[in-house]
Amino acid sequence: MAPAVPLRFDAVAAMTGKSFGSDNHTGMHPAVLAALTAANAGDAVAYGDDELSQAVQAKLCAASGANHAYLVFNGTAANILGLSLMLRPFEGVICAEVSHVNVDECGAAESILGCKLLPVAAPDGKLTPDLVASRLTGIGDEHRVQPRVIQIAQVTELGTCYSLPELRALREFGRQHDLLIYLDGARIANAAAYLDCSLADIAANVDVLSFGGTKNGALAVEAVLVMSSGLGQGAQYHRKQLMQLASKMRFLAAQVDALLSGDLWLATARHANAMARRLADALDGVPGVRLAQPVQSNGVFAELDREHAARLRREWAFHVWSGAAGNRCVVRWMTAFDTSEADIDALAKSISDTGAASGSGVGLSGIRSGLR
Repeated sequence: MAPAVPLRFDAVAAMTGKSFGSDNHTGMHPAVLAALTAANAGDAVAYGDDELSQAVQAKLCAASGANHAYLVFNGTAANILGLSLMLRPFEGVICAEVSHVNVDECGAAESILGCKLLPVAAPDGKLTPDLVASRLTGIGDEHRVQPRVIQIAQVTELGTCYSLPELRALREFGRQHDLLIYLDGARIANAAAYLDCSLADIAANVDVLSFGGTKNGALAVEAVLVMSSGLGQGAQYHRKQLMQLASKMRFLAAQVDALLSGDLWLATARHANAMARRLADALDGVPGVRLAQPVQSNGVFAELDREHAARLRREWAFHVWSGAAGNRCVVRWMTAFDTSEADIDALAKSISDTGAASGSGVGLSGIRSGLR
């Protein structure tokens, strides 16, 4: 049986071709790099009081329906800032066991905010009202941590997306039980591309969310979007205490401005998603390889023999995500804004060529599903 929490191993050290280890491995989108160069001309007021930073915050609010927008340096900071606006010290966060905040942030929520995470096993990475209800224990008991926030990710750590009806169901459940919802949107662009919806359509179902830039062609910027004016009170002080107030804020703002211009953020995500879909289609019927999760974003999670994965890793950079039954494992191949069709075709051919000749093979047909 595969472990509940992913066991990740580093991608190969030497990248001989395109890396499929993470969308963090890419460089900057040329439009973002050009925007940084343009922002470098002349002087500008510091700490976000410059015209560009103010304009970008307004654009983010207009696109999402948020009341406030705050720029920070990275995804962990965005999650911690967002959660800090929603919690008192005795309150807890219900999250998927595989969530980034639970697995990949080195205990930042517990250490910095002093809150307790209440993880729930979610085989597809998604929480449901029933799964959240399983952690609603000890309400009103002064000896117990009080659940307060439902933390979800869109896209999830397993590459899956919440449909808009699923988000609405969680939102309604939260209201019924006096729970707030925080959405980790490190890959929210990929979710919007898959669902064919707007940023506002997703944001309308949560209280605070992040808007990811780094995984979508930016250098180092995420935004925290606060939907209600009440939760935004004092957020600027939280950001400062969390060491996320950039002096030269214009360089963070310039990156977001480039992504928002002409909906570049959505176009890049659509391309990355299409490349992931191309890879999944190319693997259909390859002996010994099968999808471990539906492909609903820019991640392809597949199960194959460990020896097969080891042979592939001699040439390609990707992550072994977790163990699986027998001598098998789940791997993750990530695509990005700069992944080409040729990159995908070369990887797919290598996967096929390095597969065990005697593999019984389970094709991918019948596993695909859509939320739209």
